[in-house]
Amino acid sequence: MNNSNNNQIIRFDWAMKRLLRNKANFSVLEGLLTTLLGEKIVIQKLLESESNQEDEFDKYNRVDMLAENSKGELVLIEVQNNNEYAYFQRMLFGTSKLVTEYINRGEGYDKVRKVYSVNIVYFSLGHGTDFVYHGKTEFRGIHQGDILELTPFQKQTFKVDTVSQLYPEYYILKVNGFNQVAKSPLEEWIYYLNTGEIPSSATAPGLEEARERLKLDSMTKDELAAYYRHLDNIVILRDNIYTEREEGRAEGIEEGLNKGLAKGKEEGVREANLNNARNLKKLGVAIDIISQATGLSKEEIEKLYCKLEYVID
Repeated sequence: MNNSNNNQIIRFDWAMKRLLRNKANFSVLEGLLTTLLGEKIVIQKLLESESNQEDEFDKYNRVDMLAENSKGELVLIEVQNNNEYAYFQRMLFGTSKLVTEYINRGEGYDKVRKVYSVNIVYFSLGHGTDFVYHGKTEFRGIHQGDILELTPFQKQTFKVDTVSQLYPEYYILKVNGFNQVAKSPLEEWIYYLNTGEIPSSATAPGLEEARERLKLDSMTKDELAAYYRHLDNIVILRDNIYTEREEGRAEGIEEGLNKGLAKGKEEGVREANLNNARNLKKLGVAIDIISQATGLSKEEIEKLYCKLEYVID
């Protein structure tokens, strides 16, 4: 953080928990969404979200917020601090739940709400080199390769231009992967989300409001103490997960080594028995006696016998 001007900024996940739920601070979220979605977003109200059902792990690991914009669309914003291997499925579950919950029984499918899922993740999600990803639904012909479009009537009725605009859209902001100079409004936002700093030259929508309303020095003593506990808990949480991961890796290596040694020993004993069986067979010893001496089955010794006969011939 920038200590030179004493204008340290509160972390975004904490701001979502405490400050951005205040209607007076909606402009901060509106700025982020306007920058990300590429159109002017006005938040009408906040709705109930899963963050009201926190356990000891989740209250430090993640925070989410559900907003309704001026067009009646739903925007789910989630910050996730630590790795979750099934996070892609979690995103799908979250949007699917909103689609089904925010339509009244008996209403036509034309009343299904548009849903945006904005995911700010502080871990390496998937395998990719970019730091912002956008996912949407398109229907492409398997023979002609064309994209299925809406009819003029559908466009007029639903007030959209493409089929993908009717379906949930996903944004993933992998903020830990951004380690460069911010050159665009979106990069300025990513820089803040990653570092907690807002450069004096930043012009992205919402960042000026964040700079003014999310200052550390505007917090009370109790709020500041709670905030620093939150930061400490995030560090502890990450350390615990890292330690468990490393211990699990070490145990896995040791277990693999032990299994390898046991398998090698077993294979060595079997090879020795096969060699003994070959030698005994060459001496004309009966198969029953060879089986007792080596532990090999009669079938195995007979196969070995056939191989020996083949070689001798």
